[in-house]
Amino acid sequence: MSLKTHIKNIADIWWQETAAIFKDSGAVLFCIVLPLAYPILYSWIYNNEVVREVPVVVVDDSHSALSREFIQKVEASPDVSIAFYSNSIHEAQSHIGHGEAYGVIYFPRNFATNVGRHEQTHVSVYCDMSYMLTYKAIFQTAQSVSSLMGAEIQVAASGVYTDREAQIASQPLDFEEVPIFNTTSGYGNFVLPGVLVLIIQQALLLSVGLLSGTQREKHFPMVKHVIDAYFGKGFAFLLIFSVMLAYCTLVVPRMFGFVMMVHFLDWLIFMAPYLVACIAFAVLGSEIIPFREAVMLTAVCTSVPFLFLSGISWPQSAIPSFWQSCANYLPSTFAIRGFIRMSSMGARIGDVLPEFRALSILAVLYSLAALGVMYRRYIIHKRYEDSTTDEK
Repeated sequence: MSLKTHIKNIADIWWQETAAIFKDSGAVLFCIVLPLAYPILYSWIYNNEVVREVPVVVVDDSHSALSREFIQKVEASPDVSIAFYSNSIHEAQSHIGHGEAYGVIYFPRNFATNVGRHEQTHVSVYCDMSYMLTYKAIFQTAQSVSSLMGAEIQVAASGVYTDREAQIASQPLDFEEVPIFNTTSGYGNFVLPGVLVLIIQQALLLSVGLLSGTQREKHFPMVKHVIDAYFGKGFAFLLIFSVMLAYCTLVVPRMFGFVMMVHFLDWLIFMAPYLVACIAFAVLGSEIIPFREAVMLTAVCTSVPFLFLSGISWPQSAIPSFWQSCANYLPSTFAIRGFIRMSSMGARIGDVLPEFRALSILAVLYSLAALGVMYRRYIIHKRYEDSTTDEK
């Protein structure tokens, strides 16, 4: 066959696949609605970045001016709100059990007495560890207030006269905390870039698998030239998801004010092999998983593990070696790592070359694997048709 014939076949298959996508309501849902709606939903949920006004319960057995001052400073913080006052720890636990509060601040009876005797005193903080963000807010607020009041007590007991002497007496070793990259210390800037990148891979897996499953169920004729079929199908999804990828990773973060330091040309170079790898990965998955329902279950069940394996929500060094090896076969793993460096740290394409090389290798390997599986299915289908013809 001539090159012109191959190009015509690819163009015909591209048009057929594109038409099939827009005729199938399920494919439209996963190709267009899901990539458009999910990023808005996730960004809207995480737009507050940090939790504020976390309700806590106070148990004050001290009933002293010092404990009341501590409570006032906690109440004045933006992260914690005093929701209840209880007479005992048992009563406070009931509020936590009913979901009305997420922590308890307990002042013992000798809280102020020990301070008056120049002895160390204690404030007990009990936190609901099932919510890490609320635990962080309560614990850090109590720790900050404790450090502040401790410094004030130390200065008052030292008998210093000037502000400089008071500063040295309360904090002889000073430090300055400077947050870098995720300067807002927000959960949205922390996790959202990885989620947005993963949405594209999973949406492609759903879309390609759903469409291929429909074609099998309706017994669509097999295309003779597998390479033409692969490129035609690939171009159909490439054009649609190029727009969706730009929307998810460039438009949505700016809409919600998340940190976005990526350079467009670097983004274009880096995301090109990722999109090709995702399409090949989805085509391979659609050939291995034959049924529409099975594809949807697979995509849903693997989304959270894929996010964890990328190393965004759990340190990569703490992931067991076996699972790290599994993660190396997923396009989303390297795309998430590279995109976070580019968007949050301002990395250029030269800084993410290992991830770029890995994505390029995966794009080639998955394309070859998809072609091999498609060719195998074509041979099986052809033998079946030949045997059926011979029987007749």
